[in-house]
Amino acid sequence: MGIVNVTPDSFSDGGRWFDPERAVAHGLALLGEGADILDVGGESTRPGAARPAVEEELRRVLPVVRALAAAGATVSVDTMRAEVAAHAIEAGAALVNDVSGGLADPAMLPLMARAGTPYVLMHWRGHSAGMQANAVYDDVVTDVVDELRARVEAALHAGVPADCLVVDPGLGFAKHSEHNWRLLGRLRELSALGRPVLVGAARKSFLGDLLADPETGRPRPAHLRDAATAAVSVLAAAQGAWCVRVHDVASTADAVRVAARWGLEAAGTLSPVPPF
Repeated sequence: MGIVNVTPDSFSDGGRWFDPERAVAHGLALLGEGADILDVGGESTRPGAARPAVEEELRRVLPVVRALAAAGATVSVDTMRAEVAAHAIEAGAALVNDVSGGLADPAMLPLMARAGTPYVLMHWRGHSAGMQANAVYDDVVTDVVDELRARVEAALHAGVPADCLVVDPGLGFAKHSEHNWRLLGRLRELSALGRPVLVGAARKSFLGDLLADPETGRPRPAHLRDAATAAVSVLAAAQGAWCVRVHDVASTADAVRVAARWGLEAAGTLSPVPPF
């Protein structure tokens, strides 16, 4: 899943693709690098970010979703708002990626039940402005699995088809660095939910913390975290992740292909490596 941020304040690319024409060109470039899905978002979810008005979010995402879908891309819309999701589906989006797991907008689950499109439920404990205050867990993996299970059950109760649901552990959302690493280390435990797993680790601050300058202690800048992201992507794929959400598609696709080929050799088979 290649990321197309149509925001002026993204932590990872600083509004580089805020202009719709540039966002579309970027999405097409990611498609050429091997992205299976293009995830278009018009609301920054970095810690402390303010929410745009719904009209502004629509203005940002709809032209990009429409153009990319018309170009033949499989497009996801990254939104917490049912109104934005509905308009994006009309514009050609094939998937809704909701970082709130249906908690931010009570109209979202009924919409997804009617739409019947794939729907990503992420683990979430509040909006960006104050979410890190909620990063308190008894056991982060057990707590995240239990809370995601409740969201899956709510979606099913609302009428969302089971085969449309994908879960996301929400790395970086109401989580400190050590929480993210524990979730990644025990990623297989999310399989208890019986749904495909999306992992979004791309350029996040826990990678910057790990790669901090040894002399100054300053975290590695976001744009220099793609190699670390590729490593996480390989390990997540090895633990059964359905999809990884990344900024640099080419490096991740290459890394996963190498790991897959290595795995086939180790298993003693010469069958072709399936496309990533």
